[in-house]
Amino acid sequence: MNGSGSVNWLGLWTLYAREVRRFMKVGVQTVLAPLVTTLLFMAVFALALGGSRPDIAGVPYLEFLAPGLIMMAIVQNAFANTSSSIMIGKVQGNIVDVLMPPLSAHELTLAFALGGITRGLVVGVAVAAGLAFFVPVRMADPLFVLFHAIAASMMLSLLGIIAGIWADKFDHMAAVTNFIVTPLSFLSGTFYSILRLPEAVQVAAHFNPFFYMIDGFRYGFTGHADGVLWLGLAVMAGSNALLWLACWRMFASGYKLKA
Repeated sequence: MNGSGSVNWLGLWTLYAREVRRFMKVGVQTVLAPLVTTLLFMAVFALALGGSRPDIAGVPYLEFLAPGLIMMAIVQNAFANTSSSIMIGKVQGNIVDVLMPPLSAHELTLAFALGGITRGLVVGVAVAAGLAFFVPVRMADPLFVLFHAIAASMMLSLLGIIAGIWADKFDHMAAVTNFIVTPLSFLSGTFYSILRLPEAVQVAAHFNPFFYMIDGFRYGFTGHADGVLWLGLAVMAGSNALLWLACWRMFASGYKLKA
């Protein structure tokens, strides 16, 4: 909200629309490329394992795998949208064009986050449609699918905002992607059930917020969950609240944004 206590809806919509147009203009790179990458993942697992992989909780392995691949594509692209937008703005020196209009820290956070959420959901729908040609994609609980798709893309959008503001160069962004986002994605049960891991590793997995986003999302498709569903909802909501607070504080203070 601005100083008068009202929301600058025009400014909020304009910044959000800019973020959406920015990734839609290069749809081959931002939507088609993740689809192809995900289909390659599916092809590798299908060809490598064939029919040798046993079902997981009564769910055929490739059907178990599909939601994890969809979620991985969603969160990676949500993160990429916000982090790249802010980082490019800082490098090119036009981040001031975002900071000068009468937009509050909350409005800036919301506009950037909505842009990342939109890209994540667009990629998720595209990937799900592509996978549906090769593996049945059914929904046991559409509300769980929708909630976790939005909450997860919001989480990574907010994390992307934090990374974009914190990073001074693209090497820093690559470090966040390579040492935080990708490892947490791969170690969260994307490709396997954590119930088959040693007990100590299972305990560690429950401290990974990415586990809850994938577990809840997979439950929405297959009806099977490795963790406690209500706990996952609480972790997602709490993580987003903390990340939102961090983004708001960064924008409000001008951390690494104002000379």
